[in-house]
Amino acid sequence: MKKTVAEIKDRDVVEAVFLVKEKIVAMAKNGKPYLTLKLMDKTGEVDAKVWDNADQVGSLFDRNDFLAVKGKASVYLGKMQLIVSELKRVPEESVELADFLPETDRDIKAMVAELHAMVATLTDPDLARLLRSFFEDPELLAQYRTAPAAKGMHHVYLGGLLEHSLAVAKLVDAMVPLYQGLNRDLLITGALLHDIGKVREMTYLRCFDYSDEGKLIGHITIGVEMLQERIAKLPDFPVELAMLLKHMILSHHGQYEYGSPKRPKTLEATILNYLDDLDSKINGIRTHIRKEPDNPSRWTSYHRLYDRYFFKEKPLAEQGGGEPAEAPGHAAFPDCLEPSELMPETVPAPAPQMSEPERPAPEKPRQEQRGGDQGRKSFSNNPFAILKK
Repeated sequence: MKKTVAEIKDRDVVEAVFLVKEKIVAMAKNGKPYLTLKLMDKTGEVDAKVWDNADQVGSLFDRNDFLAVKGKASVYLGKMQLIVSELKRVPEESVELADFLPETDRDIKAMVAELHAMVATLTDPDLARLLRSFFEDPELLAQYRTAPAAKGMHHVYLGGLLEHSLAVAKLVDAMVPLYQGLNRDLLITGALLHDIGKVREMTYLRCFDYSDEGKLIGHITIGVEMLQERIAKLPDFPVELAMLLKHMILSHHGQYEYGSPKRPKTLEATILNYLDDLDSKINGIRTHIRKEPDNPSRWTSYHRLYDRYFFKEKPLAEQGGGEPAEAPGHAAFPDCLEPSELMPETVPAPAPQMSEPERPAPEKPRQEQRGGDQGRKSFSNNPFAILKK
């Protein structure tokens, strides 16, 4: 029976075509290799295991290939997975790519109209013509409306960049009336352009990944370059206004360890940092919760980057209760990690009954940014924390 990821239920026999998002060869305790895969279509992602003939089967396909898969579904530690019995590589020309990439739930055309309406509200003529130079460019707008906002942390779907940028701009409009003297036009421009570099940092014609430019330079630097290119074509653009906008892009991750070349040093840059972080985390938490529809517990699995479990506000299922017994790094691989960071698994065994899971020691933030938002690991995003030391 053919099924989408969203339709898969425990003990289903699944026969469908998926896109290979991740492919990892791991080693069981008995020394036998096996394959762990992450398969996807536009409705979601599912983990899959190939236990037999892993070397031979793995040579038949690679990441970003399409596979016709047959297997048995089962829930392990609150997450659905497929035990694959058969698979076959499917030629690209026989599939419709749009069926395999996740897309925003919002109407993209409506969001583009909202974007243009937002630009039309600006009263600063220099900022208005700057935004028009970006969003009246058909090629740039096509990229901006299509790109995801990140690879794994938040808004990981087509249209995610536009959705996230509009959300930050709406947060600006919600708070500007609360504080006198804020430069709304500057904040709106910063909200709409702070992640503009992601149109070149990300690749999204297959599984979402980072381009060579994204890995070597990163969206913050790319964004400043794109801003300077546009400003250079606008006669008499104010030098100080350009500097303030560049600073907002350079500092919007807040801290050096989160990838910002500069920390926020203006009121508007500080506000942008927090509003960007707020919208990112709301979306990231919601996404984490939605990925586990088959988890009967009122608690999610452990989120490694946020270093916590999240409480789900829904009634307890017949099974479950309390926090899950999953140990991070055991079976559920966080999407926001690079494959090289994933720990090999052991052959699945029944989960022990535990009232409180063992928690790993929190990791120190990585000093090197891997592109996107990979460096923004926790909720400890306080630019004034140094004053407490």
